[in-house]
Amino acid sequence: MVNIDDFVKRLEIILDYYALNASSFADRIGVQRSSMSHLLSGRNKPSLDFVMKIMEVFPDVDLYWILNGKGSFPKNSEEVSESIKAPTPIAANENLATGDLFSQINFKETEKIQTRTPPEIKNQILITEESEMEKIVIFYKNGTFKAYVP
Repeated sequence: MVNIDDFVKRLEIILDYYALNASSFADRIGVQRSSMSHLLSGRNKPSLDFVMKIMEVFPDVDLYWILNGKGSFPKNSEEVSESIKAPTPIAANENLATGDLFSQINFKETEKIQTRTPPEIKNQILITEESEMEKIVIFYKNGTFKAYVP
């Protein structure tokens, strides 16, 4: 659970870092000034939408740092550049000749299109109706996990 007093302190650090007052910060992230005031006074807790807007506008704010105080502010330059990279699409057939967008592509009838199975699907086990759920385990990138027993 997010400690509201600590969250407000970290939010004030962000305001100082960017030399913004509360109203200009609210305008930059697209929230009402009153909601910013209520948050800074401790009246309201931050919503997920509020935190996500901060993350969108200020990419060097670390999510774990703003929520829990773990991590660093500002992020390392490597972390910032990785967080704003666009995902690279996977081509359906990598054997295609490179050309412009309007060039004609000739396929051989005997050539089969190879499909890739994403790693998320590859590691799943199919569950039949007779199977009973024992436990749900969620693994996080930082090495921690949570286990839920129904």
